Amino acid sequence: MTQCYAAPKLDAREVIVQAVDKEVLSQILKWLQAGQSCWLATVVQTWGSSPRPVGSLLGCNQDGQIVGSLSGGCVEDDLLEKLTSGQLAADKAQFFAYGVTEEDTEKFGLPCGGHLYIVVEPQTADATTIEHFETLNTALQNRQCAERRVDLKSGSVSVRSVERHAPLVWEDTSEVLTHTYGPRFQLFIIGSGMVSKYLAELALMLDYEVTVCDPRAELLAEFGVDGVETIADMPDDAIRDHAKDESTAIVALTHDPRIDDMGMMEALTTDAFYIGAMGSSRTSASRRERLLALDVSPSDLDKLHAPIGLSIGSKTPPEIAIAILAEITAVRKQRLPEAVESLSRVSAG
Repeated sequence: MTQCYAAPKLDAREVIVQAVDKEVLSQILKWLQAGQSCWLATVVQTWGSSPRPVGSLLGCNQDGQIVGSLSGGCVEDDLLEKLTSGQLAADKAQFFAYGVTEEDTEKFGLPCGGHLYIVVEPQTADATTIEHFETLNTALQNRQCAERRVDLKSGSVSVRSVERHAPLVWEDTSEVLTHTYGPRFQLFIIGSGMVSKYLAELALMLDYEVTVCDPRAELLAEFGVDGVETIADMPDDAIRDHAKDESTAIVALTHDPRIDDMGMMEALTTDAFYIGAMGSSRTSASRRERLLALDVSPSDLDKLHAPIGLSIGSKTPPEIAIAILAEITAVRKQRLPEAVESLSRVSAG
């Protein structure tokens, strides 16, 4: 009977490619386009303690350049030596295990009892392989999901578009790997003020892809947070083009209803998993009245978190940013009622 090993079942939005994995797939394509052969390694199963989760990727080439990580540094040097010397995955994809023996655990510094099972695939710079990785990278750039299937026994590899993520599956007996890649979580911020800066910095630490939109180009030019995409445009247009999928959180932080309301009108029609607007209770009530008058439906308006953020007594810009990201995290983890109840208990105490 075929044994199938899958990552723990999570909400579809949770099983997403990390920034480093997106970087790996991009670098693999660059090597291939430059005519360089390389390898792609994927963590397909772990046992016991493991420094990197199932689905983690590593790419390397014949020159010893590495992008990504399988173990946080435990096995990379050994793997590179095996690959470049032809001991592993010389001409076809191969399954390999680290940490099976006590000697492995001691040699590679794996956590106590940790096993790491990987699939390593050689990639040659031919037209078919290049097209394969172009398809994957295009999907990620367009914030779409793509399922990749690798059959180690037959050597076949395929990729297809899918609507949602599914856990990685490694079929041990048939040696078939099915891995879905997809977009990172995105935080789309309307407004380039001080709260936005702190919020962007915190979100980057949590591996969000951060976009800041503000039609006031002169303010946007002074935003000054590295790693953030900036868009000088009206937020409704920008949301239609950049922020309408279920891996996106959208927040309006300008305090200018001429800007925030336009963004909220469009945001509330999207599949974004979180939509919030900054303002006091009175300001938020006035916004709701304006949006209803602008033909936003009551059911769409129910998606709006306003006042924005968990009630933690925040006053300063960094405190407000923490409160906002805390609420986004609670919604993302589908634990908002628990978070609110916990805060109520703290306040009561």
